Amino acid sequence: MRILIVTHVVKKNDGQGRVNYEVVQGALAAGHDVTLLAREVAPELTQHPRLHFVQIEASRLPSRLLQYQMFALRCGAWIRAHRHEFDVVHVNGFIAWARADVNSVHFVHDGWYRCGFYPFRLARGLYHAYQVIYTRLNIVCEKWALRHAEVVVPVSAKVGTEVRALGIDIKRMQVIHNGVDVNEFAPGESQRARFGLPDAPFMLLFAGDLRMPRKNLDTLLHALVKTSPDIHLAVAGILQNSPYPALAESLGLKERVHFTDMVMDMPALMRSVDAFVYPSRYEAMGLVLLEALATGLPIITVHTAGGAEVITPESGIVLDDPDDAAALAIAIDRLAGNRDDARRLGVAAREVAGTLSWQAMAGRYLAVYEQVHAQRGARPLPVNCTTASVEL
Repeated sequence: MRILIVTHVVKKNDGQGRVNYEVVQGALAAGHDVTLLAREVAPELTQHPRLHFVQIEASRLPSRLLQYQMFALRCGAWIRAHRHEFDVVHVNGFIAWARADVNSVHFVHDGWYRCGFYPFRLARGLYHAYQVIYTRLNIVCEKWALRHAEVVVPVSAKVGTEVRALGIDIKRMQVIHNGVDVNEFAPGESQRARFGLPDAPFMLLFAGDLRMPRKNLDTLLHALVKTSPDIHLAVAGILQNSPYPALAESLGLKERVHFTDMVMDMPALMRSVDAFVYPSRYEAMGLVLLEALATGLPIITVHTAGGAEVITPESGIVLDDPDDAAALAIAIDRLAGNRDDARRLGVAAREVAGTLSWQAMAGRYLAVYEQVHAQRGARPLPVNCTTASVEL
């Protein structure tokens, strides 16, 4: 097949970019020809003889809102001019003003806006107003993109529910969970000293954006106050402009919470802790959750975190309310109070991750491609496939 994939970035150290990176690897390994319409692509991919990279230069317009719209216009013009050259066109959410065969949904702005934890309000100042306008515009654009795709691929069942709320028929959807490198993320020797962590305590790990409340570190810190003082927490994420070190200190947790800042060797950090806590107020499908599973860590998460659906009672604890600090504290004490049980949960977590490898994920996407290609058969291409290229 001749496959076109449209996204902003295709590289390993990017969430959505990593998903597309692995799909590309799987397609090339299967003998398909791949064209990438993107802003940035990992250099090692561009060396492959069956991969063609068409670069869409980043716009210099002010604001991400305008930059993304310009990217979508440029991609849409290119796709309409070259659609006849491809068997499958795969886009990611709203990224191009053009029809597609497959649309992977990594985030639903409407779901975030309506989830009950959306923090921005139109009347609270310029920054808040911009965020609300950005979100609402993306809702409109996402609806258009999903309605103009043959197959919609939510990255979790939670995302699938949000896509259905946009009016997309469930018959057009196929959930494909994101993957994880089960070799890179695997149980192994602890290196706590390397990360400045004390050796003795039961050590939890939280990883995520430390500048916004969506990841919900604030509730975790309040829960930690209610747990045994022998339980510590490692926090990985960019510390600049983060309010959480001050919050931890104000709660009397300065000696129990260890901020590592950004960690490049996340597999080593995960091997150095005893459990992973992920109480995100809104998440589509966090790769870090799958990485913790693969490392063999017992998981504490919440239903609002996309991906929680893969956590079984044998591999972790899934709570109902992300803001229930008391329930979170009980779950933490349960794990820390029975390390043998925690280790059993970790073994089961590793088994769950084995079904979610990058190779398995890529294979599922290729199966969707084959399905779309077969269904098209001798159908004529849309009229706009031969539209001339437009320079923007």
